[in-house]
Amino acid sequence: MEAVVLKLPPFNFLNPNSTAAVRRLGFRRFSFSSSSSLSPSVSVSAESESVSLGHITRPDFPILHQEVNGKKLVYLDNAATSQKPVAVIKALQNYYEAYNSNVHRGIHYLSAKATDEYELARKKVAAFINASDSREIVFTRNATEAINLVAYSWGLSNLKPGDEIVLTIAEHHSAIVPWQLVSQKTGAMLKFLNLNEDEIPDLDKLKEMLTRKTKLVVIHHVSNVLASVLPTEEIVHWAHDVGAKVLVDACQSVPHMVVDVQGLDADFLVASSHKMCGPTGIGFLYGKSDLLSAMPPFLGGGEMISDVFLDHSTYADPPSRFEAGTPAIGEAIGLGAAIDYLSAIGMQRIHEYEMELATYLYENLLSVPNVRIYGPKPSENVHRAALCSFNVENIHPTDIATILDQQHGVAIRSGHHCAQPLHRHLGVNASARASLYFYNTKEDVDDFIQALNETVNFFDMFR
Repeated sequence: MEAVVLKLPPFNFLNPNSTAAVRRLGFRRFSFSSSSSLSPSVSVSAESESVSLGHITRPDFPILHQEVNGKKLVYLDNAATSQKPVAVIKALQNYYEAYNSNVHRGIHYLSAKATDEYELARKKVAAFINASDSREIVFTRNATEAINLVAYSWGLSNLKPGDEIVLTIAEHHSAIVPWQLVSQKTGAMLKFLNLNEDEIPDLDKLKEMLTRKTKLVVIHHVSNVLASVLPTEEIVHWAHDVGAKVLVDACQSVPHMVVDVQGLDADFLVASSHKMCGPTGIGFLYGKSDLLSAMPPFLGGGEMISDVFLDHSTYADPPSRFEAGTPAIGEAIGLGAAIDYLSAIGMQRIHEYEMELATYLYENLLSVPNVRIYGPKPSENVHRAALCSFNVENIHPTDIATILDQQHGVAIRSGHHCAQPLHRHLGVNASARASLYFYNTKEDVDDFIQALNETVNFFDMFR
């Protein structure tokens, strides 16, 4: 195949506030106060019921209103990261302009204000996932660090030779590699659950794998490749029956649906801000209070101590025990603003709209010649998340993603999606992935499918 010459994309911003665009698409503008909370006008009204949630919310995301390579940007890489609404951008700007200061360490106004807003963000996270106490929320750099925190603090203290950690082959690398490292240090064994014929983790086999040797079960809530949604509450119940703890990777669920940690009864749960309209550089760990209280520090330094002597130190209670050093203050406040924004829309409303988009994406992608979509087929009892990982016969997924970007302005992801074991099981090295969020529309899907068909036709000319 001849090489494709790439060019750097020009970025021309469209005007999302133009009266013509607003009238044509039925957009409603939202106004934001300096506190970064979303205006109540986002709530369902008679005016908005006839317009999709995607059309209603798109004006809040400035980045979506631009051209890439002379084409309207169609952003379908939301499983990798989400875009940020004006409310979040303003919250970050307001922090740095109005009350930038270190937290927990000063009595002056700026420090007190920053501390209040930082701790308020923790309370917002706790309420968002229905934790019983905000002290069960530990801020981390990202979900990866949150998993490593559990691995090195809880894992090294509780695992021994002969113990078993059960995972699925569909886990993200960040949920596999830390436990490989811990197993090498402790002698614990890793056991992996395969997929069934529907390309979802085989839950019947999972029940057989769980024994009194099982000390931890690590599962995703929603797969970032297969789009499958696991019955997490049931899995937690099975694990607890044999005395095992459960860590839930909720990076692909917390941004898209109602997640209730008390209802799930999960022992640990992790998620990332940047996938839920918040800033990069911050995530969180939820842990049950009794577990966190019994865990030793993960990192040493300032903030996480009670008293420091020359020969020893005593440590603060959670969550401070696990937040050594100056935290990501602005990022936490931005995450709080993102939660305000999502909550004003309503997570159930977001979930229902995305389920509609998920079916539309899957059914239309099936129409592309020689396409192979990974994961379960949607049905009355099987609901997919709003993403599709796929391959087209005899075309490398990176070639597909490149042409979609360079010729059509469509942003998707290609590669192994930090899930190499899963891709090996599927018999491929990589896949292409289109992933949606609530600000996407059926028109975005239509543009993607048309561009994909044209891309396939382009490569067919070289056969």
